[in-house]
Amino acid sequence: MFPSPQPRKRPTPPLGHAGVAPPGWPRQVRPPDAPDWEVTAASWLLDLCPPDYRRFSGLRRHVVVLARFAVLHVEAQQLATRRGLSEIRGDLKDVAEQAVVEAAVQTFRLEDARLLGVRREVGLVEDALRGRRYRVRM
Repeated sequence: MFPSPQPRKRPTPPLGHAGVAPPGWPRQVRPPDAPDWEVTAASWLLDLCPPDYRRFSGLRRHVVVLARFAVLHVEAQQLATRRGLSEIRGDLKDVAEQAVVEAAVQTFRLEDARLLGVRREVGLVEDALRGRRYRVRM
């Protein structure tokens, strides 16, 4: 599907330091430029995506492409969660007790908050795969 990776000259990273992870960086992924950090990034990103994505060798070989797929997948989950939250009361009012409906609303709210954090993490990993590096701030 994707051509084999060609040896390429690594771009000069923007200002920042190797091995520095910014706040919000996923704990399952090693910091940028740490040994095998891209391997840990690929593994984590695949865990976020639908299982069928593992069938596509191009996504495993081109981790920055995988990151873009993961961003779009998480954003789609966010949209679905927000739609569910906006419709759940009306959808369930005739088939469930008020307490059950409110529990469903709370579940959507918790999932929306979780996905907000995941979207930030995926965005940070994608930025790092594109060459962005971070500075230690004191």
